[in-house]
Amino acid sequence: MTTGTPPPTARRRSRARTFVPLAIAAWAVLEIWLLTVVADAAGGFTVLLLLVAGIVLGAAVMKRAGRRAFRNLTETLQQTPGRPGAADAPPATGSGGRGNGFLMLGGLLLIIPGIVSDVAGLLLLVPPVRSRLGRYAERSLERRMRAATPGSLSDAFQQARIHRPDGKVVQGEVIREDGTQPGARPDEGPRPPLTP
Repeated sequence: MTTGTPPPTARRRSRARTFVPLAIAAWAVLEIWLLTVVADAAGGFTVLLLLVAGIVLGAAVMKRAGRRAFRNLTETLQQTPGRPGAADAPPATGSGGRGNGFLMLGGLLLIIPGIVSDVAGLLLLVPPVRSRLGRYAERSLERRMRAATPGSLSDAFQQARIHRPDGKVVQGEVIREDGTQPGARPDEGPRPPLTP
């Protein structure tokens, strides 16, 4: 009779863990190369001004997007049903909060030094580009959600715990010899109410 854990299997490295570091390294090399090309063509002072302007513009964009997100959050919390002064009807969802994530990403890309990141950040500041990317992201998320297997988050967590290779979680059933149900308590009479 063996009660040991099964031998651990070799984990297969995911594609993202392989290609993301390579893509980041290639992107950094491309940014440095473009900065040197621009510095040769226009001068080092021009490149410094471009980098500083990108940092300042990116910080301003992120600050504005953060303020708008905070304002939308406070308006949403103030309009929740059941609060004093809140409307009985659910609030109408406007387009004021749409695109804040892409706007913040654009600001972050502007802050990161480099030509490619600045161009990508400037593209994300254009409203039609943000709305098109938002629609694409929504469709992609809906497709993935439809393809996901049904079940709750707790089911997924339980499955992840059960299938751990170290064998620390063992499926089983508790059987009591005295015939009481697990979790049942002997009748102790009425319990006092909980007070804060």
